[in-house]
Amino acid sequence: MAHLVVENLTKTFGTLKVLKGVDFSLEKGEVLAIIGSSGSGKTTLLRCLNFLETADGGQITVSGRPLLDGYNNDEDIRKKRLNFGLVFQSFNLFPQYSVLENVCLAPELHAQEKPDFKANKAAILADIRKNGMELLEKVGLADKADAYPCQLSGGQQQRVAIARALALSPEILCFDEPTSALDPNLTGEVLRVIRSLKTSDRTMIVVTHEMDFARKVADKVIFMANGIIEEEGTPEQVFGNPQSELTKAFLTGFDFTED
Repeated sequence: MAHLVVENLTKTFGTLKVLKGVDFSLEKGEVLAIIGSSGSGKTTLLRCLNFLETADGGQITVSGRPLLDGYNNDEDIRKKRLNFGLVFQSFNLFPQYSVLENVCLAPELHAQEKPDFKANKAAILADIRKNGMELLEKVGLADKADAYPCQLSGGQQQRVAIARALALSPEILCFDEPTSALDPNLTGEVLRVIRSLKTSDRTMIVVTHEMDFARKVADKVIFMANGIIEEEGTPEQVFGNPQSELTKAFLTGFDFTED
């Protein structure tokens, strides 16, 4: 059974059909790169997966659990969101909190909802802080734990955002064009961190305009156009031998570096 299954996902804003029936699946540990022009539905797809938008129809299944089985209340939606972690284009860090506080905030709020929190508050918060420091170490920013977002470069802020997305141990980690707000000098450091996160048990979806990165890191590539999946395959198939004329036109002009 696939780890993530998306079936006939649709989304409309007013009269604009943004997702027109999207289907794909991922095995545990696979990395999916989603490419395509602006307006093709890539970000809306991620937002529907993360329950930041309500899909009009279709199904999302994680580890055999169907998630689009009705929206009961805010608590139910929050629980469904825990299956996914999302790294936004523009960092979205809280400026009034330190780097470590940004990483630990969501786990702390989540822990407060558990019945044993008050009785074990000190130990629980200590564990959350310890995990937060380990995540900052993973992204190379342990020495910035007490700094504030305004004191960091854009690349460092995005690495903090990655650590924050990992803090709740999501089943699937999503990136929405994580380098689009960075200048070229900072793009490489963020892409290196994302590459380092690829493991046999971490499933990732990366919406990106970094074609060379997608070609080298992804296990699967989806090219979206006009709200549908126009082409899907391995990086070798999509980049090396695209079948769709739209895919061919989109990839024209990209200069892929040698491995």
